[in-house]
Amino acid sequence: MTLLSSLNLPLGTVAADFSLVGSDGRNYSLESFAGAKVLVVVFMCNHCPYVQAVWGRLNALQAKYAEAGVQFVGINPNKNPSYEEETLEKMAEYYQEYKMNFPYLMDETQDVARAYKAQCTPDIYVFDAERKLVYHGRIDDNWKDVSMVTHEELDSALSALLEGKRPNLAQTQSMGCSIKWRE
Repeated sequence: MTLLSSLNLPLGTVAADFSLVGSDGRNYSLESFAGAKVLVVVFMCNHCPYVQAVWGRLNALQAKYAEAGVQFVGINPNKNPSYEEETLEKMAEYYQEYKMNFPYLMDETQDVARAYKAQCTPDIYVFDAERKLVYHGRIDDNWKDVSMVTHEELDSALSALLEGKRPNLAQTQSMGCSIKWRE
């Protein structure tokens, strides 16, 4: 496992479109989430301990903000023959195991991850209603132990957006396992 951090991307970057199949067998595109005031795109995968440690936090944030118009979507870019845990079938199992409350999509070609310049899992992008990037950072300040969290950056960013404000410009990069690129 190689530890990487997300890239510093320019705020205002427009969300790239996609057409991906979900763990539920349905196809999703950016347009599928047009009704959301805020779209949170999380590049994640099944086997990464960083993702497994925060899965519950992602679910909790989706539940907290769903009625306010926030929509999370998970995208798995790790379709790689060397990682048998990263199949659509296994994604469906993880979806059930973690009681996910947002779509979990497979980026089989890895084109979407490349378009977003994703580097690690989890790599988190928050887009406003115009689908412009307003937050690209970590969930909070302790990926490993939720009881030790003192700063909930993603929660604060979502709250600010829903109050009509911009998230704090000082954003700490997310870190996690490197995406398993196929060359």
